[in-house]
Amino acid sequence: MKNHIAPVRRSLLSVPADNRRALEKAPGLDCDGLIYDLEDSVAPEKKPEARDNLANAFSQPCQSQQEQIIRINPLESGFGEDDLKLAAQILPDAVALPKVEHVGEIAAVADMLARLAPARSIALWAMIETPKGVLNAASIAAAENGPKCLVVGSNDLRKETGVLAQPGRAYLVPWLMQIVLAGRAHGVDVIDSVFNDFRDDAGFAAECAQGRAMGFSGKMLIHPAQIDIANRHFGPDPQAVSDAEAIVSAFEQPEAQGLNVINLDGKMIERLHFEEAKTLLAQAAMIFARKKPQ
Repeated sequence: MKNHIAPVRRSLLSVPADNRRALEKAPGLDCDGLIYDLEDSVAPEKKPEARDNLANAFSQPCQSQQEQIIRINPLESGFGEDDLKLAAQILPDAVALPKVEHVGEIAAVADMLARLAPARSIALWAMIETPKGVLNAASIAAAENGPKCLVVGSNDLRKETGVLAQPGRAYLVPWLMQIVLAGRAHGVDVIDSVFNDFRDDAGFAAECAQGRAMGFSGKMLIHPAQIDIANRHFGPDPQAVSDAEAIVSAFEQPEAQGLNVINLDGKMIERLHFEEAKTLLAQAAMIFARKKPQ
């Protein structure tokens, strides 16, 4: 993603790297990004096969504009170094580190990637999945050469804290907002956690609406059936696009030049709304362009 406009990350589908059929189908799906998983979804004895599958998948010609991320195993697991060697070979857009708890983990992976792929900068993402990860989210987001994205892992977070899985996530919300605040304070995107029951469209839609209201950029998904709902909730709706077009048009009028506040249909609109509107329209244009036939 080389555009100065922030990448659109409404829907990020997790794809187990040991599932060859899923790897073949994933580039044709309408999600914004693919998180190829070498960690939790792959049994220890299948990890070498999963890496081989990914190497083969990345060697195939592909016209997809999806962001491509590899979720590696922790370095201390004994698998992480081989995962990073693979990343240096196939050059994904980003590497996602699981269960990040402190800045040192980011630095260690960044240093190793710099040695393995000195000619190419691979972005890092941090999965925030533990109590220590939540408590240290701000320092993780602020790290030098730190993550471009924070991704919440609420399944592990619930397991580590004993919080029950309940509709509305009432007891998780304070921690989720803490992660959002940490990311936004340091210009880092924040992605909401997976919703486990991919057959529960109503429950998933409600959680997407909640995540969008909380300030998340998008959602991590476990099944292709969830893509359309996530795209709808985290993407700009037609009314928002129409409002943004009106704001941009109004601020671009000659009489608005040099003004920080204008009156638009009885509402006081500030220049910061003008900047937000331009960003929204740019992202809407990116989504529309991706849907056009190649």
